[in-house]
Amino acid sequence: MRIKKSFTFICLILVLALLGSYFFFADTPEKASYADFIGNVEKGSVSSVSFTEDKINFELNDGTKFVTQNPSSPDLAERLLLSGVEVKYEKNLDEIIALIFDIVFYLIFFGIIFVAFRKFISPNTFKVVRHTKVHFSDIAGMDDLKRHMIQIASLMRNPKEAAGRGIRLPKGILLEGDPGNGKTLFARALAEEAGVNFIPAKATDFESMFMAIGPMKVKLLFKKARKAAPCIVFIDEFDGIGTKRNYSGSAIETENTRIVTAMLNELDGFEPHSGVLVLAATNSRQALDEALIRPGRFDAKYTVPYPDSKTRLELINMYSKDKTFGSACRPETLVGKFNGFSAAKIESVLNRAAMIAGQKNAFEISMEDITAAIEEM
Repeated sequence: MRIKKSFTFICLILVLALLGSYFFFADTPEKASYADFIGNVEKGSVSSVSFTEDKINFELNDGTKFVTQNPSSPDLAERLLLSGVEVKYEKNLDEIIALIFDIVFYLIFFGIIFVAFRKFISPNTFKVVRHTKVHFSDIAGMDDLKRHMIQIASLMRNPKEAAGRGIRLPKGILLEGDPGNGKTLFARALAEEAGVNFIPAKATDFESMFMAIGPMKVKLLFKKARKAAPCIVFIDEFDGIGTKRNYSGSAIETENTRIVTAMLNELDGFEPHSGVLVLAATNSRQALDEALIRPGRFDAKYTVPYPDSKTRLELINMYSKDKTFGSACRPETLVGKFNGFSAAKIESVLNRAAMIAGQKNAFEISMEDITAAIEEM
């Protein structure tokens, strides 16, 4: 916004300077009648004539300048030229001012467009994270998924060894699951364990009020990923940009089709060992375009499930380290009450229960506090 204001202020200063210089430096000729003008022409005393829309500026051989009315005679210019008089056509002040304001308008218009494009397609749109500081040990349970992720991390750490064994690193991995169960956490842990760069993105990063900005951002993201390789590109809310293409002709569907097409082109442009892995998280695999998630683009598809009883017990112990519970609130008891809860919901319930206990000035969290917190969720 500050750039826009400065640019507009500079344009206004330039307009005022142009207008001021026009009035200050312009010569003010003497007025003469049209009859005097024609008389001087007939005597051969006129050296040059300049026509504007409503005036005739003429200069005599001695350098004296005059101005008279322009009757818009159709054969006057030809007559002057036949008499050897230099003839010019000039714009009047109103036309000059209109032209200046047109130029200023286009400067401001294209300046705003330039600033908008810089804002929506800034090189800093997607930041490269060198260390996520998250490890698989920070994730409770989900041993099967961890085993798969540990193998992927090993392949990324030792690409030559993998290639020697005939193993190709997947171009893409799709993580499906309901919100709050740790898809983002797994992505960050994979990048840290593999020792590679991490570029997080989400569907809203590709949305814009301008058409064609989304596909350009896709190209920017993957261009940055190639430069930062080895690298993991994590796209959260993938179903927000990778939905099935619909050729209805609406602006929204057209933009979505372009984004999906750009994504397909980028995934197909990967070399087998480019060192770039796309990790996408979605809540609805069924909504995604089949061409986008086919084998060869997203080779591996894993489900991040709701925590089982063993995982819920680990989560309760993890989130209860700084909390004090009453005798009735044993972790084994809470495991049953939290059946069907996501990892994020378990943490929220325990935190809210601690707040409810604090409102009563109670040092320990009771089962009543846990029940009240669950009812609020």
